[in-house]
Amino acid sequence: MFKPKAIYYEKEITNYELGKKLMEQYSDVPKVIIDSHNNIEEMRKKQNSEFLKMKSNLIIGVRKTHKFVPNHKVSDFLVPYTSSGCTAACMYCYLVCNYNKCAYLRIFVNREKMLEKIIKTANESEKDLTFEIGSNSDLILENTITGNLPWTIENFKNTEKGYLTFPTKFEMVDDILNIDHKGKVIIRVSVNPEEIINNVEYGTSRLKGRIEAINKLKQAGYKVGILIAPVIMVENWKKLYLELIETLYENLSQSVKRDAFFEVIFMTYSYVHTKINEEAFQNPIDIYNKDMMTGRGKGKYMYKNEYKKDGEKFFIENLKKFFPKNQIIYIV
Repeated sequence: MFKPKAIYYEKEITNYELGKKLMEQYSDVPKVIIDSHNNIEEMRKKQNSEFLKMKSNLIIGVRKTHKFVPNHKVSDFLVPYTSSGCTAACMYCYLVCNYNKCAYLRIFVNREKMLEKIIKTANESEKDLTFEIGSNSDLILENTITGNLPWTIENFKNTEKGYLTFPTKFEMVDDILNIDHKGKVIIRVSVNPEEIINNVEYGTSRLKGRIEAINKLKQAGYKVGILIAPVIMVENWKKLYLELIETLYENLSQSVKRDAFFEVIFMTYSYVHTKINEEAFQNPIDIYNKDMMTGRGKGKYMYKNEYKKDGEKFFIENLKKFFPKNQIIYIV
């Protein structure tokens, strides 16, 4: 379990059950009162070289923003939920939107209000809606601190309509395996070649653990997806990703192979990532390729269309070859 070096907290968190629990749970950890989890001046003044050290802190606050954002992939809405940020340090993380604002894990204690809005929206809809509750954080990781996932599933499972979904790069799923979720939760496990996990996705579970988690979740009756993301076109990327697909084929259970779905997402990158990675990591590999990437908005980059098309063809051919029964939801 993550043990923070310091806790920065808004004083109103003690008005909530989860806030009281976390303060007691970390009673021996140094604490600093802050006005807002969204604007911690001390953090903003830190240098990029301190990026990893910042992740050793835990921020606890009350989420003020509850806007649902329409989505047209696995879910109908991206939903603000119980955390933002992460303790891991993936070198491409899209949550690192500002140098020293989004690096660390923030936990929001007003979970009742957030889940209440999801349930109300679900029940009032004419059709079943799917809510993505993990677009801002990794809820499997967060759960090791808060225990929020069993609470969430238990309180959502009796809704008349609707589903919850979230992705994860972590293997610590045992806490939710024995819950009667009533088929209302879709869990997508993100995978990458072992070489990329080891050199780019610092602080996350290894590939073996993620595959074991997929099998466990499926055996527990969850609908599972496999998220190949982000695809990083390093020099030998086709060899690495073919080996990944073969490893999945060899180690996934038959029940997973029958009906799990795939998502494939190509990496986007930014100038912010470049500066942080250069200064915060020791001898980092360079995952930005100026010859293969092109601009995508201010300071952001994506793979040029010709390389992306080649990548799409590669994944369609090989996933269809090894997993002919499994749907590819999208490739972006």
